[in-house]
Amino acid sequence: MAAELDFSPPEIPEPTFMENVLRYGLFFGAIFQLICVLAIILPVPKSHKTDSDSFEPKNSETVKKPKAAAPQINKKPKKETKKKR
Repeated sequence: MAAELDFSPPEIPEPTFMENVLRYGLFFGAIFQLICVLAIILPVPKSHKTDSDSFEPKNSETVKKPKAAAPQINKKPKKETKKKR
């Protein structure tokens, strides 16, 4: 009975080039996703220079006031038509 059992390892074919590309592409994709998730979870401290710039008072010259909307000259009046019954 012991002679009937075959304990030799199964024959596994060598992976092809495309299988290797797919395998390593999946590894790099998973690493990239982990980096993206960690970038969202872990806050990155902002530099001191950008914080101080946002609190500076702005001069009246640098603040631009929005211009009033110019009246539209090219608009044609609508034609009044009588309803046909």
